[in-house]
Amino acid sequence: MNSPSEKSWLIVGLGNPGTAYEKTRHNLGFMLLDYLAREANSQIKREECRSLIGRLEIENRLVELVKPQTFMNLSGEAINCLLKKETRSRENLIVISDDLALPLGKIRLRAKGSAGGHNGLKSIGDCLKTQEFIRLRIGIQPEHPISEAKRFVLENFSKKDLEEVEKVLEQSATAVKTIIVDGIEKAMAAFNG
Repeated sequence: MNSPSEKSWLIVGLGNPGTAYEKTRHNLGFMLLDYLAREANSQIKREECRSLIGRLEIENRLVELVKPQTFMNLSGEAINCLLKKETRSRENLIVISDDLALPLGKIRLRAKGSAGGHNGLKSIGDCLKTQEFIRLRIGIQPEHPISEAKRFVLENFSKKDLEEVEKVLEQSATAVKTIIVDGIEKAMAAFNG
């Protein structure tokens, strides 16, 4: 378990609360947290800072799984509140989001970066006043052009896509564990191929 000086890891999955959004493309962050929680036999239900939180351990490191309940565009408010606790730090923050610029089934890790048009990432950057936080972006780009991005991200995955989603969640879970155990540089080298 973490020594008192060691900060816990905060893994924030971006999504929208409520059953209407549960299986939508924009909720891949929530889906990955559910996947990690299931693997560890943990639950994400404690309430703090307008978020639902679950706890687990990865290689003896304390990890908190965070689902902001503020809706996507205000995610930063919840994260800012959570980071005020001295057992947490921005250096140990991993934000998981969907990415319309990446093909479905692909993931991309970054130590820092821009919001790239993602309102959840923009909100976090604005509230933390920095873009320097680790992010894992999971691709949702379809093989065909889309006419309206906003509607597309809020649609449910098709049955065909869900098979690909299961695979990418497994890969993403491994990537998160690699960041925590080996660091972001090694994880980027392993997963950004």
